[in-house]
Amino acid sequence: MMHVSRVSVTWDLEADGHLSLMFSTLDVEIRPGSGLGLFELGSSLWTVLDMLRQMQHLFPQVDIKYDPDASSTTPVILHLRPHLDLLFSGRGQRLRTICVRKLRDPNPPVILRYKETVLSSPDEILRRVGITRTLGPTYPGDDLRYPGIWFSFEEDGIGDGRSGSAHHEDRMQEVRRVFISQKEIDAEQEDVLGEVAECQVMNGDISLAIVKIHEGVTLHFYPSTTTTVHIRLSITTAQDLMVLLGPPIRVHHKEDDRMTIHSSSQPYDETDSGYFYNYFQHGIDFFISGKTHVVKKIILQSNVPGSPLFQIYKRCNWEIEGKPEDDEDGGEVFFH
Repeated sequence: MMHVSRVSVTWDLEADGHLSLMFSTLDVEIRPGSGLGLFELGSSLWTVLDMLRQMQHLFPQVDIKYDPDASSTTPVILHLRPHLDLLFSGRGQRLRTICVRKLRDPNPPVILRYKETVLSSPDEILRRVGITRTLGPTYPGDDLRYPGIWFSFEEDGIGDGRSGSAHHEDRMQEVRRVFISQKEIDAEQEDVLGEVAECQVMNGDISLAIVKIHEGVTLHFYPSTTTTVHIRLSITTAQDLMVLLGPPIRVHHKEDDRMTIHSSSQPYDETDSGYFYNYFQHGIDFFISGKTHVVKKIILQSNVPGSPLFQIYKRCNWEIEGKPEDDEDGGEVFFH
C-alpha cells in the first residue's frame, strides 16, 4: 500500500504586500496537449515551484503530495487550492497532467477559455452541450475525450461509470473536472504514472547524465539531436564550463574539508581551497581546484521530495556506466 505524505507551503503574503490580491480571478486558457495558462506540459517540478514562488498573490498555499516510502521514483502532485492539481512524473519530475476542479468555487473564481471562447466562468456553467458545441462531436462515453484534453462529470476520483452512463444523453450535464495531457498519449490506455514525451519546453535541459567512474560525466540534452557535452575530471576547466554550460547561478567558495572523504588516493593539498560552480537549473555542482582551475569533483542532484535539498536543485537524471564482469556480459552496464 502506498502512503502519501503532504507538505504545505504557505507564502508570506503580508511581507510581500500581496494579501489584498489573494482572491484574484484565475483566468486561464486551455491548450489541449500543451498546457493551461502559464503551466506548460513537460515543465520540470523545480521550474514550476520556482514560478509559483513568484505568483504568491494567486497561489498563497501549495500542497506537495508524494509517497515518502519511494519519494525518488514515484509521482509528485502539486495541489494549488482549490482549483488545480499538477501531476509530475516519478523519474523525470516533468508535468504530465493538469486537472482543473471545483469550477464553481468562488475563492478565487475561475475562468476557463478555449481560443476565443469562454467555456466556464462565474456566470457560465460548463456543460456537455457547451463542450460539443465548441470542440465538436467525439466518441460516446461517460466522459468527453478529445486529443490532449478530457472532461469528467465525476466530482472526485474515477467513478465506476454507472452514474455517468445514466446521464449519458443529458446535454445539460455539468462538467466537474477538466484534464489536460499530451496528445501523444492515448487517453484510453495511458499509464498515469508514465513519463512525459519529449517536447519543446524541455529544450536546453539535461535529459540524462552518464557517469564514468574516475573519468567524468557525459551530458545529453533536449532536444535529442543536440550534441552531447563531456565533462572530464582533472581536464575540463572552469572556463570550459562557462563555454559548455554558460555561467553558473552561483559560485561558492569551500569553507570546510568534508568533501575530502571522497578524494582519490592522491595526497590532499590543504592549500588548495577550491570553489564550487552551482548549476541549480541543471541539478549539478562542480568542485574546481583553486590552483589549477580544473574540475575535481562532480555532484549530481536528484531533488528528492522530503530531503533537505528539495527544490534547491532541478532533478538531474543520471546513470552510472560500469565495466562488464566478464566477456559474456557484452557491452557496458548501466546503473541508475
